Amino acid sequence: MSRLSYFTRASLGCDLALTTQAAIASGMISILRSCLAPALLACATLIVAPGIASARENLDKLVSIEVLDGGPTQNGRYMGALRLRLAEGWKTYWRAPGDAGIPPQFNWQGSRNVADLRITWPTPEVFLTSGMRTIGYHDELVLPIEITPKTPGQPIRIKGRMELGLCKDVCIPSELRFDHRADLAAGRHPAIAAALAARPYTAAEAQVRGVTCHLSPTPYGMKVSARISMPSVGGEEYAVIEGGGALVATETKSWREGRELVAEAELLPASNGPVAVDRSALRFTVLGKSHAVDIRGCTSG
Repeated sequence: MSRLSYFTRASLGCDLALTTQAAIASGMISILRSCLAPALLACATLIVAPGIASARENLDKLVSIEVLDGGPTQNGRYMGALRLRLAEGWKTYWRAPGDAGIPPQFNWQGSRNVADLRITWPTPEVFLTSGMRTIGYHDELVLPIEITPKTPGQPIRIKGRMELGLCKDVCIPSELRFDHRADLAAGRHPAIAAALAARPYTAAEAQVRGVTCHLSPTPYGMKVSARISMPSVGGEEYAVIEGGGALVATETKSWREGRELVAEAELLPASNGPVAVDRSALRFTVLGKSHAVDIRGCTSG
């Protein structure tokens, strides 16, 4: 897939997708080249599809957000979560949205007594829409957040915004704001516990025996060909490669060859400059019928 056609499909997503020819005719080359990573959401708003305006007017009816309290953890951290509830038929996206979609972005400005936080993503679903695979959630999404406080025992404020895409017949780039003072005395929350239990397996839990990666240059970036030695995750297996850092991956193509799952994608720079691939920073997620697996890094091969 060419760099331009990938940018067009991935950045606009769902019903906002355009052909390369249409983008050229409308003078959008510069827009498409800049539509990566944090700029993705802003670029998507430049294209207006029928139905978006009316849907945006009813955004409160389509999605709601709240912060859940999960109380202190045994390691001195604090467990919270963002819970999104979606209207029937609407979906939102995983951190890597697939062939067409809008990846979520977070801004934690305004939070207090937060030294670090880590999000745990529950296993997403793979959707097939108009011949394109997207990855995400419907009905409800609970995102557990483990917070390391700057000063243990002191009040914690969780404030910020989440930029996300909502899709049904149209796709709506949206923004949700939240502001919550954590209840440090809260107990274990069942919704957070369920979301943590729904995370993908680690490589060790899934009995992954090894991952090798072959890198080869392309006109616009670097092709990654990975061979993952692992048992089947059940049914049709769908792999996702994430580049980490300043690299964006095209849609991953995957297939099984005996005991190995082969996954290939092209890594493209999020900005102008050379492509430097750190094998240890590559992330591989394999989604299947029985479970999913989260694998970090690979060796040369």
